[in-house]
Amino acid sequence: MKETKRLERILKYEAFRVKVYEDVLEQSDGTILHHDYVKNRDGAAVLLVDENDMVILVRQYRNVEDKVVLEIPAGVAEPEDPGFDITALREAEEETGLVPKRMKMIGNILNAAGLFDEHTAVFVGWDLEKGKRHLDPEESIDLVRLPFTKALDMIYSGEIYDGKTVIALLGYQDMKTRGLLG
Repeated sequence: MKETKRLERILKYEAFRVKVYEDVLEQSDGTILHHDYVKNRDGAAVLLVDENDMVILVRQYRNVEDKVVLEIPAGVAEPEDPGFDITALREAEEETGLVPKRMKMIGNILNAAGLFDEHTAVFVGWDLEKGKRHLDPEESIDLVRLPFTKALDMIYSGEIYDGKTVIALLGYQDMKTRGLLG
């Protein structure tokens, strides 16, 4: 593999949530490359599971897809959040009105290594208690409660394809199988 170093990072566009850069790179053989890089805020997501092994998902319009997508509650970390677990708890309550009393991290994922720097900490949460649902003004979210095994089937049928949601469902299945949820 050729060694690569960044020579320059040029800001091309700045929006509300992202900054788009052009990276100028040089490989060890002298080849100059130009790559896009998108800087975004990190966030957290949580798969909520009730006492009957039902999962609570959210259905909302996503402009990137120009359609409604089924996914787990998630959002960006706020500067005052002391950790991603707090971000996940906040988003769960805001989007669903449910608060997990117990949570375990499944992993911290890099969403698109070739383009974005955004990481999402993915959790599973259970022992749910009622909180207060309070959507952001621009959010329109429907709640979907379904059996965990049905949600797994929906991955393979293509109905659930959001990356963090797929990772959360498969991670939860693995953690259950291996007895890692305590």
